[in-house]
Amino acid sequence: MVEKQDRRSFIKAAAATSALGAVSAPRSAAATSVSNLRLGEARPFSFETLKQTAQRLVKQPYRKPNIPAPEITSQIDYEKWGQITYNTDHALFGDTKDRFPVEFFHLGMFFKKAVRMNVVENGEAREVLYDTSYFNMPADSIARQLPPGAGFAGFRIQEAKDGALDWKKNDWVAFLGASYFRAIGELRQYGMSARGVALDTWQAGSNEEFPDFTEIYIGPETTDGVVLHALLEGPSIVGAYRFLMTRGKGVVMDIDCSLYLRGAFTRFGVAPLTSMFWFSETAKPTAIDWRPEVHDSDGLSMWTGAGERLWRPLNNPNRVMASAFGDVNPKGFGLMQRDRNYDHYLDNVFYDRRPSVWIEPKGDWGKGAIQLIEIPTDDEIHDNIVVIWAPEKPAVPGASFEYSYRLHWLADEPYPTKLARCVATRLGNGGQPGRPRPKGVRKFMVEFLGEPLAKLPFGVKPEPVLWASRGTFSYVFTEAVFDNVPGHWRAQFDLTVEGSEPVEMRLFLKNGDDVLSENWLYQYHPL
Repeated sequence: MVEKQDRRSFIKAAAATSALGAVSAPRSAAATSVSNLRLGEARPFSFETLKQTAQRLVKQPYRKPNIPAPEITSQIDYEKWGQITYNTDHALFGDTKDRFPVEFFHLGMFFKKAVRMNVVENGEAREVLYDTSYFNMPADSIARQLPPGAGFAGFRIQEAKDGALDWKKNDWVAFLGASYFRAIGELRQYGMSARGVALDTWQAGSNEEFPDFTEIYIGPETTDGVVLHALLEGPSIVGAYRFLMTRGKGVVMDIDCSLYLRGAFTRFGVAPLTSMFWFSETAKPTAIDWRPEVHDSDGLSMWTGAGERLWRPLNNPNRVMASAFGDVNPKGFGLMQRDRNYDHYLDNVFYDRRPSVWIEPKGDWGKGAIQLIEIPTDDEIHDNIVVIWAPEKPAVPGASFEYSYRLHWLADEPYPTKLARCVATRLGNGGQPGRPRPKGVRKFMVEFLGEPLAKLPFGVKPEPVLWASRGTFSYVFTEAVFDNVPGHWRAQFDLTVEGSEPVEMRLFLKNGDDVLSENWLYQYHPL
């Protein structure tokens, strides 16, 4: 189920690695339940020792990534890489009944950096040693010339062997490229990606840094889910991560990370999400594509520390835009795919099934801002949307950060609001039908759906509350949408504005003193 990777992971390359220094002298190999893979010598391992290793490495010069036999991997292009598949006979835990099997990705042109894979059992880690026999590949594949122990590009976790799905053909989590990882949602489809950290993403005057998960530790066994640990390394940062991944109606990941800096960053992003938004019902250039909409996500949902519910539809702007939403201890935020109607996409890559991902902070996150970076794109192959938590604490050399959070890969938010929610944002020419359309006027149709609107007494219309950073409103009213769906209303208004600079907007619906809807936030880019 792993699809093509985003542009950034191809260009910036895949996960870099160099061997993790042993925290103590190697010991003789302990007994292990792994019988179908070659393993290295046993070493003591725990999350604490991994954090100690990260603290030691950050005080040393950056270790260059391990790129084995680049003269060979550079010839394994995307087509040849796709011809190399994992032999399920060698799936980690594939010979057991009560563990999720794990398969590994091969190195290639776009994934030249080797990630060191380890199995953790009984407090000890043993490296999984690469062997060409683990892979099915054409007889004349140049990959057969890779040296023993070359390493792997990443891994994926297969469905349970005793489940309804064929575990050999279905996976639910994949780690591949830099610190990128992703999971299927409850609609069984991959979409957006998460990553370990985001460093100066499209920050003026700075180059974005893409650190790598260089060491992966799979295990120990637990009845709660799959436990993973990862060592993050980059020129300016080292980090230690612990993942507890649970398979339910979707996927839930509990993540603990400790980050140590040797460099400074202007935009330091924790719990980053990366997605794609080309166009939606809001605005679409004429005949740019045959489909009505193309996006992995259609909006940013936020639940502030003060309890306010916010919805920000995504844009594909004509220049890079960064928006910041200051907060203290946010209750949650995430990139959502709210539009689940297949007819709105008409594409068999199933954009209507792409997962929504909600970030639930754990513990005290303090002051900071949810930042949304929107990057222009002219195709669906580019991930152009990034969401991060930017802490107020300066990211300077010697600083350290500890964060815990939960990622929910679902179809919707795990804790939905009881207020009516925005379900569509539509733009058009301002003015009234049958009359000359005034220049510089844009019409907005913002649709809301929810129980508070369905409970309005007959004849009562919700009142729109509007605000804009500049410009004037006119022709403002609300009306029910005649689609026989209770509680489906839209607010309509015209905005007159001069100049081309973006306009920040806000809207919610009320009835008297009762708030009926979440807050719709929008950044309008005048033509």
